[in-house]
Amino acid sequence: MTDFKADALPLLIGSLPMENHKEATELILDHTPEIPLWAQLPMYREEGMMAQFLPGMPGLTESDGGKLFIDTSRADFDEQYLAFYEEYLSVTEAGGNLDTSRFALTRETGRGFEEFLRQIDGLAEKPRALKGQITGPVTFATGATDQDDRAIFYNDQLRDAAVKHLAMNAKWQAKQFAARGIKPVIFIDEPGLAGFGTSAFITITKEDVTGVLGEVIEAVHGENGLTGVHVCANTEWDLLLNSTVDIISFDAYSFFDKFMLYPDMIKKFMNRGGILAFGIVPTSDAEEIAKETAASLADRLEDQIKELESIGIDRKTILEQSFVTPSCGTGSIDLASAKKVLELTRDVSKKIRQVQPA
Repeated sequence: MTDFKADALPLLIGSLPMENHKEATELILDHTPEIPLWAQLPMYREEGMMAQFLPGMPGLTESDGGKLFIDTSRADFDEQYLAFYEEYLSVTEAGGNLDTSRFALTRETGRGFEEFLRQIDGLAEKPRALKGQITGPVTFATGATDQDDRAIFYNDQLRDAAVKHLAMNAKWQAKQFAARGIKPVIFIDEPGLAGFGTSAFITITKEDVTGVLGEVIEAVHGENGLTGVHVCANTEWDLLLNSTVDIISFDAYSFFDKFMLYPDMIKKFMNRGGILAFGIVPTSDAEEIAKETAASLADRLEDQIKELESIGIDRKTILEQSFVTPSCGTGSIDLASAKKVLELTRDVSKKIRQVQPA
C-alpha cells in the first residue's frame, strides 16, 4: 500500500462551526501543523456536504424553493451530458487543464481551499502532508436526486457522471498539494455507508460500493496521494478492509467493538501497510465532549491498542500506522465544543506518542 508513516499524529475531519475561513485555517494549523486540512464551513450553504460538489454536474437545476437537483428532462440535458464527458476526456486523455475545468472547486465552493493554500504557501516549514476531502460517491449519489426525487445512484448514467466528477475533484486537490512538494491525503467522506445493508440501500451491492470508491481512489493514487474513507458510524467494515483504500477512518469512541468484529481482515489490512484513523474524540454531543479529558481518551485509546496487539499486531506497527482523530466533523456543534475537540485531538496524540513501544 504505502510506506508513509502516520506516527499517531493528530488529524482532523473537515468541518468547523465558523464563518471566517482565515481564522478557521489558522485554528487548524495551530492544532495540526504536521498534517493540516482545508476547512469546510457548512454555515455557508455552498459548503454543505452536497452543495459543495454539485456544481459542474450535467443538468444541475435549482428549484424555486432553493433545492438543487439533476433535471434529466431539461431540453439541453443531452447537450450538457455530452459536454461533461468531453471535458472529462480532455483532462484525462488529451492534456486538458484540470485546474480550470468544471471539476475544480469554484470561487464560491472553494473559499476554504483557496485560503488554505494561501496560508500553506506562507509557512516557513512544509507540513508532512496536506489533507483534503470530498463527499464520497455513495453518500453523494444517494443524496443527490433527479427531477422525480429519485436518487441518482439508481440511474447508471448519472451515477457514472457523479463518480467521475468526484474522482476528478479529488485528483485536482491532490495535484494542488503535490505541486507544492507535499504528500496529498484525500479523505472520501462516506456517512451514507452507515446505511449499507439496510432496507434503504437494499439494491446496492458490495460490488457497487467498491467499484465507485475504487474509481476515486485510483484518481488520487495517480497523483501519488493517499486516500482515506471516513465513516462516522458503524458499517460493514469488510467493504473497506478489502478495498484499495490506504486509510480507514472510524468512530473509535463509539464503535470500536463493532470494528473489531473483523480481526483477521484488520490484521491483513495493516500487514499490507494500511492506516487506521482512530476517531477517539467524541463530536456528537456537547456534554460528552465536556466530560472527557486528554487523559481519559488516551487511556481509552491505549485499551484499544492493546486489543489490536492481542490479535497479533505489535505496538510499533500500530503507532506507525495510526492517526488520532475526532469521531466526525465539528460543523454541527457549538464553537467552544469544537475548539475543545481540536485540543483533545492534539493532546491525545501527544500522550500516545510519549508512550514508547516496548
